Amino acid sequence: MSEETLVRRLNAVGVTALSDALDRLAISGQAIGILPVARGMKFAGPAFTVQMLPVGLTQGIVGDYIDDVPEGAVVAIDNGGKLDQTVWGDILTRVAHKKGVAGTVIDGVCRDSDCCVLLKYPVFSRSVTMRTAKDRSTAHAYGVPIQLVEVRIEPGDWLVGDSDGVVAIPAGRVEEVVAIAEEVEIAEKAILAAVDAGMRLDEARRAGGYHSLQSRAV
Repeated sequence: MSEETLVRRLNAVGVTALSDALDRLAISGQAIGILPVARGMKFAGPAFTVQMLPVGLTQGIVGDYIDDVPEGAVVAIDNGGKLDQTVWGDILTRVAHKKGVAGTVIDGVCRDSDCCVLLKYPVFSRSVTMRTAKDRSTAHAYGVPIQLVEVRIEPGDWLVGDSDGVVAIPAGRVEEVVAIAEEVEIAEKAILAAVDAGMRLDEARRAGGYHSLQSRAV
């Protein structure tokens, strides 16, 4: 499957159906608490991982890695959930938007949030604040395993975000997950159609197998 087709299918089903698919497959991929700066933002793409660490004697840099992020990738930044320092602002937003980066996910906070809203560039984080991470944290490593909340992210794993949050999907299982998510969407639409036609909700749910949609496969 082409990357373009995969992006289209992932964005079409959205993170709630993908979350249900992950539950069915017993994959821990829900990055709870990371939300879009503005509702309506969405993205899907493979992760370009960035590990932040506290600065040492050499100080270090926060964001020059952006030049190496490929088009269509999602910048995934592990800053340990810190709420007191930003690792993403308007300069990074403008460069990423110009390069065609799919979006940014931060286990931490961002700033200059009006810029990403104006450019319609998707930024997802725990919150926003004004204080820079310069001289506080440094981009220590790229292309390494990181953690977003309690989810381990390998470089190239797929990240999907929309108004309901962010999910991570192991690269080797993304087609399996999206196929199950599409099944969930079809079943839920059938239930709604049955209700619209006059069926009781409990009956429609039983007929559509609603209570097994998220259940782990045996």
